[in-house]
Amino acid sequence: MTNTALITGASSGIGLELAKIHASKGGNLILVARSESKLNNLKTELENQYGIQVTVIALDLSQPSSAQELFEQTEARSLQVDTLINNAGFGGHGKFHERSLVHEQAMMQVNMVTLTNLTHLYLKGMVERKQGKILNVSSTASFMPGPLQAVYYATKSYVTSFSQAVAEEVKDNGVTVTALCPGTVATGFVEAGNLEGVDAWKNAKTPSSVAECGYNGMEKGELVAFNEPSLKFMLNWIIPFLPRKLVLKISRQAMEKSTK
Repeated sequence: MTNTALITGASSGIGLELAKIHASKGGNLILVARSESKLNNLKTELENQYGIQVTVIALDLSQPSSAQELFEQTEARSLQVDTLINNAGFGGHGKFHERSLVHEQAMMQVNMVTLTNLTHLYLKGMVERKQGKILNVSSTASFMPGPLQAVYYATKSYVTSFSQAVAEEVKDNGVTVTALCPGTVATGFVEAGNLEGVDAWKNAKTPSSVAECGYNGMEKGELVAFNEPSLKFMLNWIIPFLPRKLVLKISRQAMEKSTK
């Protein structure tokens, strides 16, 4: 049976690389993002290279109705989603009180609410079929508060917590849920989030390496997939035992922009 994966934020970065991995394994795809032209280019490339079927759905996932609209479109086309990859998300830099509230609300909608809605809508069918996989792209940011990225870090904390809780609920139903928690990744996230000059991105990993880590973790049914063992050790065995004020200081320093 063909494994059809729905991937949000599939037009670039980690989402694009996840689409390539899934296609290379012979799986069909439902690609979702705002840019229809980019999705159609990717559709042509993957169909020609791998002989699979790719469906393109252009949507703005910051709209409250987007998840329901996406679900209705796949249902109308009789597309069964065997693998759901919630990859779409974005961040932003600056002090919370100085940032646009509209921007923060859109971030919460994409990173948390739409992700939750899509998981709910497609999980029911997976549980009924007793088969399915969900990969929610989170971040190592989910393990601590994030001064200068307060809302982004908080949304990712939600994603990691939510993913693990749902994974426990459905573990006896043949369905797995994995949270991918990478460190910094060299994608358009930096420019879109006004993060140029932040030293943490000097050693950013490639989207393809992060996507491979996440896809493999999902295939194994891991609860949390880390792409960097050193970060996994630090977040699990060092950060939890440090004083909170020190953690906040370290976290803020990591997000400060270089003055050089």
